[in-house]
Amino acid sequence: MPGARPDPLAQPLKSALGTRAANLLATLDLTTVGDLLRHYPRRYIQPGELTDLSALREDENVTLQATVVSVDSRRMRNRRGSLTNVVISDGVSTGHVTFFNQPWLDKQLRPGMAAIFSGKVGRYRGKLQLASPMWFNIADDEKEPDLASDPLAAGEATAPIAVYPAGEKIKSMQIRKQILGLLRRLRPAELVDPIPGGLIESRDLPGLYEAFEAVHRPMTIEQTRSGLARFKFEEALALQTQLLRRRHRAADLPAVRRPGKDSGGLLAAFDAQLPFELTGSQRTAGDEIAADLAGGHPMNRLLHGEVGSGKTVVAVRAMLQIVDSGGQAALLAPTEVLAAQHFRSISQLLGDLGAGTLMAGLESDEARTRVGLLTGSQQTAERRRMLLDIISGDIGIVVGTHALIQDAVKFHDLGLVVVDEQHRFGVKQRDALRDKTTAGVRPHTLVMTATPIPRTIAMTVFGDLDTSTLTELPNGEKKIDTYLVSLNEHAHWWDRIWERVREEVDTGRQVYVVAPRIGDEDTVDPAAEPAASVSETVALLRGRPELEGTTIEMLHGRMSAETKNRLMTDFAAGRIDVLVSTTVIEVGVDVANAKAMVILDAERFGVAALHQLRGRVGRGKDPGLCFLVTSSEPGTPGYSRLTHVAATLDGFELSKLDVESRREGDVLGNAQSGGKSGLKLLRVLKDERLIADARRAADALVADDPELDNHPALNAFIGDVLGHEDEEYLERG
Repeated sequence: MPGARPDPLAQPLKSALGTRAANLLATLDLTTVGDLLRHYPRRYIQPGELTDLSALREDENVTLQATVVSVDSRRMRNRRGSLTNVVISDGVSTGHVTFFNQPWLDKQLRPGMAAIFSGKVGRYRGKLQLASPMWFNIADDEKEPDLASDPLAAGEATAPIAVYPAGEKIKSMQIRKQILGLLRRLRPAELVDPIPGGLIESRDLPGLYEAFEAVHRPMTIEQTRSGLARFKFEEALALQTQLLRRRHRAADLPAVRRPGKDSGGLLAAFDAQLPFELTGSQRTAGDEIAADLAGGHPMNRLLHGEVGSGKTVVAVRAMLQIVDSGGQAALLAPTEVLAAQHFRSISQLLGDLGAGTLMAGLESDEARTRVGLLTGSQQTAERRRMLLDIISGDIGIVVGTHALIQDAVKFHDLGLVVVDEQHRFGVKQRDALRDKTTAGVRPHTLVMTATPIPRTIAMTVFGDLDTSTLTELPNGEKKIDTYLVSLNEHAHWWDRIWERVREEVDTGRQVYVVAPRIGDEDTVDPAAEPAASVSETVALLRGRPELEGTTIEMLHGRMSAETKNRLMTDFAAGRIDVLVSTTVIEVGVDVANAKAMVILDAERFGVAALHQLRGRVGRGKDPGLCFLVTSSEPGTPGYSRLTHVAATLDGFELSKLDVESRREGDVLGNAQSGGKSGLKLLRVLKDERLIADARRAADALVADDPELDNHPALNAFIGDVLGHEDEEYLERG
């Protein structure tokens, strides 16, 4: 805007602080004044509250408060210079701080003094210590601040002291010094608040400058809470506003109405031949999807639910409604193993209904269609035939991998895109498939995830989609007995595991064994204990006397598609007793005779992956059996995860645990493709009420002003935090 004053938060740090300070802050990805002021403290030190020294860990960058017990300076024996040893205490434990060539410190650091130290925890002669840390005498904070010499000028001896996420090259004290300097130079009137004034007033939030002061230079802990709550709301409002804008824009796009047939169609015939009753939640989800498909705007819907809740059947019914309407449906899967499994499952579900052609089916009394599989590893002649059948409309349902999105693939009339495990696909890949329709018309889209999603994640990560949830299992309660096998506590259980596997094989059942690595060719940290590998495990099992005479094979992602398909076909046919695999079998693989699973080094897998893997067994009439094998110590995070997984089959409960055990960035994804995320404070589980409030506020804003023409500051902030509008800002973790 002509004549508009530049935004002080957009000022580069090089011009605001100088090149040296800016370069140090750039190592933390902080390049503007706004970046630095939104680099929030990770905690606060309250003067008088000592830090628990027993909780220190080697290689941590720490800022701690302690009392000086003793100071001893002496000349070093083997080289020139002096060494000052300081013993500090938290009232229970003692710690050590070492300074080199600073003999005057024995006069400045006095016994009984309360001081703050900031540095990296190291180890010397078996003892943890801080070597040459920055330090600060809390009593000195009562003096008039001197930014040139005092890195922790605060103003009040009783005020909380902010401790910031730091790095190797710049410490918390230095960061705090620069932030306090910026705050003193900023003019509050020049700041433009991204939160509209009406929302500030109605929610009694502090203004932008007031919140910066509250977070970085607080007088009380209560003040920090007020400031941080405001910035959380700011992030939630930006996220929800952009999600609702995307939904609003999608609702304006045209789509071909696909109502299906009232009678005599494929869907009706499919429902009539199903050997089981649909669950109530399957019917509800089906009705929601059917209504969307019959509408004149593109469906954008998320389908999620418990492992084994029947998402595939719901998706097939949606695809058949499209075929009944004269269109085609495409299912995009992330791996060839999963694509082949979907192809087999859909073909088996359809039976004779999948033995005809789309066009012929529409012209005959007996509706039929064809299901096709398109992958990158197919032979040229087979692939060419498949491409011709797709463009001619002879194939009504196409299952494929990334090969579906290549330019050579043309559809006769693409009406529905089903994306399975969609977080594994990039934005451009998904859009490339959706763009294979008539210009200006988008296909309907159904997104499926393999595991349940907590409500707040659905509201944030998938907030631009409508949601259908499957809450019931088709055959009632799923029974899988899960056992945590701790080899550290019971080493003899290792032999018992393989005896138990043999017992299952002898009863005619099959077993999965899952390992984290493929083999020795994997990149392995030489300093770490190597995880079990598929190749090593196969060799081990083939040599065990308990498994003599059994058929043991391996499966992993580096194999050719032909080999993988052959192995899965052989396993499904019962020709393989024990299949040793990586997580390539995690999703979609359905072999009813596979009753047991052994997961080696189970602590190396996340909660969602463990629950998903476990869901591969017990898919027949017999209960499943899962062994979580670990050498991790009780009390470690990995062991704790396994304890929770073994204790429950409730995927919704485990999904919350999975979110809590992951970093927030892994949940929300990067805000901008290849960029940094501006979502620093929002916690999708803990902040459910705040997120819901922000969504209500965003809903009103977008309904009144979809392009935010009247709220340019919020619009600009969304761009800064979530990236440009023409980029997908959530990788849907």
